[in-house]
Amino acid sequence: MLKLKYLFNNENLAQMLLGNWEYDKESIAMFQYYRISSNAIYPFQFEGNTRLLRFAPKTEKCKENILAELDFISYLRSRNYGVLESVVSKNGEALEEAQTPWGDYYASVFKRVSGVQMNTTDFSDDIVFSYGKALGQLHYLSSEYTPAHSKRWSYSDVLSWIQDVLFDFPQEKAALMEAKRLLAYFSSIPITKVNFGLIHYDFEYDNVFYDEATHSCNVIDFDDAMYHWYAMDIEQALDSLKNAIPIEVFNEKKQCFLDGYLTEYTIPEDFSTIMPACRRFANLYGYVRCLRSMKETWANEPEWLINLREKLTESMAEESVCFGMEIQ
Repeated sequence: MLKLKYLFNNENLAQMLLGNWEYDKESIAMFQYYRISSNAIYPFQFEGNTRLLRFAPKTEKCKENILAELDFISYLRSRNYGVLESVVSKNGEALEEAQTPWGDYYASVFKRVSGVQMNTTDFSDDIVFSYGKALGQLHYLSSEYTPAHSKRWSYSDVLSWIQDVLFDFPQEKAALMEAKRLLAYFSSIPITKVNFGLIHYDFEYDNVFYDEATHSCNVIDFDDAMYHWYAMDIEQALDSLKNAIPIEVFNEKKQCFLDGYLTEYTIPEDFSTIMPACRRFANLYGYVRCLRSMKETWANEPEWLINLREKLTESMAEESVCFGMEIQ
């Protein structure tokens, strides 16, 4: 998540960055449907087709990670995987770097994928099966992937980043201990080609689109991708699924998801053992990102920002419950 000061709508900035690409001038009206979280996303059109401008301050992102993300997306498309497609700028670049009156930014543009977001479907057995199948196929392709240029960061890099952030929050002793505990735990888990690779990390229902015409899924937003155990993606996906359907049918849908996954890739034997630690990792990462994001405060904050702080604080309280416990 970006620092809160970057969450304000700035259509002038968006239009300045979009000037690096071709676009339909009248489609700027679509900027009203923007959203900002880990990046700012502004929709627009080119020749009547919807595209998405994505940008973030350089201070919030690592260039090598973005280039690695774009390389991985290109690889997936070359293997006919349902994934978003980047659009090169007028300069022939997939990633533009721009100096603006609001600071230095990274910007990219992507074509909108076909289908509808998973959370707008009825989560039928067939759809959930396709959801699992898409993740299994992603992990299979990841297991065969070797970066040509930039390499994405890993779970250990993330835990190191977390400890660096917590240096500015000396009162967060429990979070720091959690980071060290998780690093020690994961360091003890054997890494193989089958169980570890470049994962999506955020394979949740709002990043997966179901295409009724092809009965398959298309995936977006690889911004959080990292090298981790494939079980991490499965845990995140199932946790997302649990929040989207009635609890009484979750076990049935979970099995549909895993059945779909197994058509494309194997589930390692240590899958169930490592899952609790994966949940702890996600909780800690989310907690520290929120902590960093909310550090700065301002007088006379707008109501939406006050409400967001309250929501994030509640989320952090839930995520930190496990801090200090032994990893089972």
